[in-house]
Amino acid sequence: MKTHKKFLLLSLLVLAACGDGGNSNSTSSIPPENVTRALAQLDEMAAEVFTRSGVPGMAISVVHQGKIVYAKGLGVRRLGEPAAIDPDTVFQLASVSKSIGATVVAAQVGSGLVSWDTPVVQHLPWFSLHDPASTARVTVGDLYSHRSGLPDHAGDELEEVGYGRRQVLERLHLLPSAPLRSRYAYTNFGLTAAAEAVAVASATDWESLSDQVLYRPLGMRATSSRYADFMARSNRAGPHILVNGIFQSGPQRQPDAQSAAGGVSSSVRDMAAWMAMVLHEGKHEGRQIIPRDALLPALTPQVESSPPTESSPAGHYGYGFNISSSAASGKQLSHSGAFILGAGTTFNLLPAADTGIVVLTNAAPVGAAEAVSMMYMDMVRFGHLTRDWFAFYQPKFAALTAPTGEFAGLSFPSNPTPALAANAYVGAYANSYYGEARVEQRDGQLVLAIGPANRLFPLQHWDGNVFVFEPDGEIAPAGSRSAVSFSGGPGGIMNDMSIEVFNTQGLGGFSR
Repeated sequence: MKTHKKFLLLSLLVLAACGDGGNSNSTSSIPPENVTRALAQLDEMAAEVFTRSGVPGMAISVVHQGKIVYAKGLGVRRLGEPAAIDPDTVFQLASVSKSIGATVVAAQVGSGLVSWDTPVVQHLPWFSLHDPASTARVTVGDLYSHRSGLPDHAGDELEEVGYGRRQVLERLHLLPSAPLRSRYAYTNFGLTAAAEAVAVASATDWESLSDQVLYRPLGMRATSSRYADFMARSNRAGPHILVNGIFQSGPQRQPDAQSAAGGVSSSVRDMAAWMAMVLHEGKHEGRQIIPRDALLPALTPQVESSPPTESSPAGHYGYGFNISSSAASGKQLSHSGAFILGAGTTFNLLPAADTGIVVLTNAAPVGAAEAVSMMYMDMVRFGHLTRDWFAFYQPKFAALTAPTGEFAGLSFPSNPTPALAANAYVGAYANSYYGEARVEQRDGQLVLAIGPANRLFPLQHWDGNVFVFEPDGEIAPAGSRSAVSFSGGPGGIMNDMSIEVFNTQGLGGFSR
């Protein structure tokens, strides 16, 4: 049971949709009038998707030939409140942060402080992977291209139970790993480790570095890699979760632990400046902000992220960017981001047309941002829509965000085997990866307490020595259900406990 793993498929889904069946690195130009026609229809296309999706708020900006040519907002910052979304409303970007952070790294590569091939342990001597040989060799680029050998979304569960950035990174060596550079597996905290190494090499913290080398030079005054800055903005989008198909205001996601991978907040106006800089290979208003030779590796395929199919070419990942290529329109750069707690974001850059679009929503992902983005891309590339993009994305996102767990959606057994007395389960259970978990009795009910944040999950009896709880936050979508299974020892006292939602990597077992 792992929702985070599902969002690995999100980027691959968007990437596959970007191709047109070709497999070329063509840089053929697209007539500027294609952009003009696409812009003329963008209001109508965005309004249609906004209405069909039901997302509370959406902001869009488009750049062409280095300038903002479209910037608008739709809907409200928070349901039940009148404040409207506008081009300066600040949203949490989720995994779009990876692409932005990659340009921060490129700036430092250009300054000579690090290279994409710098071993991470050169600046983080305490960092390690499961394999000592891989630890010595893994580079900044390996982690920014998700080819370190770490398993998919390594460390995310630790963040969910309250571990901080350094604590999560120090535990990654406990996870099983594949050989270095043998496969692509999307990891927030692997990438975060690389960013931390670059920050140490720069003698500052990641958040300050991002501001110094990127946000300020580009005039991105509403952009930050700090959660506190986001929360201090008066014009910010509130989060909305999806419950039984209906959006409602939800709790705020605090992503500081993985700032480089998911912690950036920005407006579409600021994002336009960043997109124009990337499209112009590091230039901003005629000045080279990031050296071209340092940036281009990030925009070049480094690893195959999805194999080719009959309908689409292979997908690739650079350093923090999804990369696709087609005979009709050349290279396309993109990334999507998603928080279950209320963010659905994406951007697409098409160098052959010197244009890019960013779409930000304040809602759990339903494909709305991706649909608008791809509608614009279709109009630029082909002059017409190739499909109903929201109809394409919506069911796929619904599957990605469906409740998970062995017992999700099932009725409680009508005649279960009785549980033992509470004292059979109450106690402290140890786990080298997650730390201590405790089963306590509070007001006559068993409760699971876990992690530095002391996350509390009320346990409901299912059958025999099996209990269940409803995970929340970014662990799993609303309606999910995790099993907690106990096994016994002498005297009827349970010695072992397995927590389904934390067992993706086989590390969900706890012992007294």
